[in-house]
This record gives sequence, structure tokens and C-alpha cells, in this order.
Amino acid sequence: MHLTRRTFLQQVITASSLGLAPASLLRGAGAVTPFGKAESCVFLWLGGGMAQIDTFDPKRKGDPKGRIAGSAYDAIQTAVTGVRVCEHLPRLAARLDRMTILRTLNHSVIDEHGAATNRLYTGRKVSGTVVYPSIGSIVNHQLGAGSDAVPGYVLIGYPSVSRGPGFLGPRHGFLYLTDTRVGPAGLSRPAGMDVDRNRRRTALLEVIRKSTRERLPGNHPVVQYDEVIGQSQELAAGTFKQAFNLEKEASSLREAYGGEFGQRCLLARRLVEQGVRFVEVLHNLNFSNGTGWDTHNQGQLNQHILIQEVDQALAALMDDLEKRRMLDKTLIVVATEFGRPAEFDGGGGRGHQGSTFSAVLAGGGLRHCGAWGETDELAKQPASDPVSVPDFHATIHQALGIDPSKELFDGDRPVPITDRGIPVASLFG
Repeated sequence: MHLTRRTFLQQVITASSLGLAPASLLRGAGAVTPFGKAESCVFLWLGGGMAQIDTFDPKRKGDPKGRIAGSAYDAIQTAVTGVRVCEHLPRLAARLDRMTILRTLNHSVIDEHGAATNRLYTGRKVSGTVVYPSIGSIVNHQLGAGSDAVPGYVLIGYPSVSRGPGFLGPRHGFLYLTDTRVGPAGLSRPAGMDVDRNRRRTALLEVIRKSTRERLPGNHPVVQYDEVIGQSQELAAGTFKQAFNLEKEASSLREAYGGEFGQRCLLARRLVEQGVRFVEVLHNLNFSNGTGWDTHNQGQLNQHILIQEVDQALAALMDDLEKRRMLDKTLIVVATEFGRPAEFDGGGGRGHQGSTFSAVLAGGGLRHCGAWGETDELAKQPASDPVSVPDFHATIHQALGIDPSKELFDGDRPVPITDRGIPVASLFG
């Protein structure tokens, strides 16, 4: 169907009257995509480059020793007819009816992890003039925390610029922690500092903060940072820290989640339960296979350990949320900066590939289909329904009720939330 400008404008007006986003118009079809039901997002980051051909998009079996291109593992059937995954994902295979693998995600950044990571987090290429916000900061900016007692964006792992708020400013940044047992640093009184001394220091800080607020405009970076200090003090005095006491959960549940990555996922559930809108969980922990997801050379040998950890933790998270009637309200995203080619390198591992790779969506009240898009015989190029990184971002925003076409402002400069991304409409409605 050819979509004329007049027809398009008529549909935009109709969509607006129904409270639907203009950017929700389908690709050339003229229909309107409704918003999703999700109220929060758990974003699982498999940093290093998950091999789609060894996980969620298996192809014919290859041989690292013989340098024969193909998957490293056998494939198994799933709960969705015609969709198969790696043999090390049996739990997720059984739950794929509540999941969608986006198999045709793609971009042109392959040579450098940092640039590819930035592309996935911000949805854009690095710019010399604009520091773009991460998707977590945008969600925080648009939705805010679900409670005054919690932050809007929590990162469980190490911070980076790509995960930050960019031009949105510090108030939309993340609170981070690296140890699930103790929670974020800085929310507890340091050892050796008694109550009176802490009270004096807080009073002195308040004098400085008040003077700053009186001298500088509200949009000044220092004033925005001051707001972050104020929020931190409120979090330190409130009940937020209780979320980090995983010992309150039944031992059977903690065991179901598995090791440290699983415990991070359990904490993510507790944070979402308290009202945190966006929780990111990093999986590249201590390189348990030797290299993490960056499976060059010998890292390939024990890649199955990482895959099994994701299988156990994500399945437990889905079950836990579903039991609490939270799965439809929580969008789970599994993402990585790029994929891996079907060919094996001289050391038996794989290189980098951005031309097509997989991401996963689960829960969130979406109309799941097991897998979206098809790749060629060795998962090197999209064969149908390609999904750009902006489309990926637009789909997440749509699921959370955020208009993907809305404009933000870097000073006086309008900046669209996504770089002309269009949500995968089949997942909605």
C-alpha cells in the first residue's frame, strides 16, 4: 500500500485523538501500533558480543578444529513451533512462548567494543557535538521512578559514559553498585564516623548546597548535581537499602536463580518491585570462561558456561515475575553490542559481526512470537524483517508507553528520542 502525505497526516491526527503515538504508524501499512503495558524494564547486558549462531539463532553444526563454519552446539526445539535455540538454553526454550528473539538486529560498527556498545545504548553513532543519553536515562527522564523512595535508574555493574544521561543531565543518571551483598556505595555512614560527626558534616554541606542553589539557575549542571546529592541523602535515610538484603528471599528461590549473575537478576526483581523503572544487569563477570562474551580464541571452549548462566537466571526471573503477576508489567531485554560470524578463527574462537545479531525481549505484555526476522544460512545477514538499532530502541520505548518520535532538547536543539526508529509493530496489540 502506498502511503501518501495526506493519508499519513490524517492517520497522525486520528492517532493523536486516540492517545496513540504518530511514530507508531506501521512501516508503510498505515495502521496504528498501540502502546505496550510495561511499567519498568530489566536490561540484561551481555558485554563482549554474544554469538547469535551459538545461542538464539542456531544454524548447521560447524567444527572449530576443522575450521568449518557453523554453530558450535546442537539446536533444540522450543515451545514455539519452528523456532529452535542452542542446546544449552533448555529452560528458555520451554518459555519461548513468552519471549521474542529479534534475530535481525544490525549495525555497521564491528571493530571496536566501545563504539558498538555506545551504539546499542544510545541508538546513535558517536557525535562530536552531542552527548546522547542512554536508553536507561531516557526511560528515567520520561517515566521517573515509580516511588519517591527509589531512584529511577539502577545499574548493577560497572559504570561507563555510554550508560549515562548525556545532555539530559545528572538528575537522569544511574545509581550503581558492583556488590549485591552491600548495595550502592555512599548510602551508608562510613565506618568510624559517629552520628554527631555525620550530622555536622551534613549541616555544612547543606550550607554550601543552599548557596549554590541561590546563585545558579536551575538548569545549571552544578544545580542538577546538587539534586542528585539530595536524592542520595533521601535514599540513605529511607527504606531503599532494604532491597539489597537478598537473605530475605527463600533459599530455594535464591538457588533457582543460580550464581552471581542470577543473584543480580533477583536483585533486579526486588528493585523493580520497589518502583525502579530501569534496572541494568551486567553479565560479564570475572570471565568465567576465560574471555567473557568476547569469544576470540580459547574463550569459545567454555562459552557454554555463560550460556547456561543466562538460561538459568533469565528463566528464574521470568518465573518469579510471573508468580508475582509482574511479568506483563516488566519488559526484560537481553542485549549485546554485536554478534559473531559463523567462521572460526585460528584459535577456535570467533571474530566480531554487526551485520546481524540477536537480542531478546521477554514479558512486558507483548504479543510474543518466539522469533522475529530471519537470517541467511549462516546468520550473517538479515534475510527478512531487518531491525535497526533505532528500531530496537523504538520497540522498547513503545512497550513502556513512551512515544518513540517525541523530541528531547539539548539546550534549544531538538533531538528525537530515537534516530527515526520504528517499533516492531507485530509485538503490539
